[in-house]
Amino acid sequence: MTIDAQILSITLLVSVFIGVILIFFLSAVVYYHRQYLKMQKERIHAEITIQENERKRIATDLHDSLGPLLSSVKLNINSIDVDNTADKEIIAKAGKHIDEIIKGLRQISNNLLPNTLERKGLAEALKEFATQMNSKNAMAIEVQCIETPSLAKDKEIHVFRMIQEIVNNAIKHAAAKQLKIGMGKEDKALLVLTKDDGKGFDVIKAKANPAGLGLKSLESRIEILNGHMVIESEPGKGTVHFIKIPLDANQ
Repeated sequence: MTIDAQILSITLLVSVFIGVILIFFLSAVVYYHRQYLKMQKERIHAEITIQENERKRIATDLHDSLGPLLSSVKLNINSIDVDNTADKEIIAKAGKHIDEIIKGLRQISNNLLPNTLERKGLAEALKEFATQMNSKNAMAIEVQCIETPSLAKDKEIHVFRMIQEIVNNAIKHAAAKQLKIGMGKEDKALLVLTKDDGKGFDVIKAKANPAGLGLKSLESRIEILNGHMVIESEPGKGTVHFIKIPLDANQ
């Protein structure tokens, strides 16, 4: 074998060796990156699950413990027999205050875990939520649900929380006067479309600093559901959210 042939052979061997090392290195980078993303997703899922369980516990405590206790207090107060008119007025006022507290507790409990979501499903819970928000805020919310599939309870709560976040953003940040929410089923996926007439925002800048508009929460829940979300918005032109969530084979 000539010197040139030896040099060529060594060069080829070195090139193959470097190529193998590069392939191994790149494969390791891709593998660990995927593992990191998987761990991040599992961590976010665990955090949200803990948060939802805590909300459920607090809602149950408010509804099943404090509510009946306050009702018992009101009953005992009303059973007090007094002759003085001023004392009767004080008891009557105390009863009204207790009624207001009970009503407030029920509202807080329902915000933490909507009873309608548990009993009647996502579509009815959204309609009820829209009705409640319309009675409290200047923004008009319209909900249209077409052929809404039945979802697992854990998925329903994620979708409901996402729409809650969108509604809150439209009220607090966008100063919108109208928000339309559409939901339906298409090609084995749940589709959600929201559109408001608010002041809009720069999506790229908001994603770079998502804390202010709650985009981090939306994106985290989308990842958990293996879904896809597109946000279209410009300053002065309102905001559109398009959400697509794949359904299980039995849904």
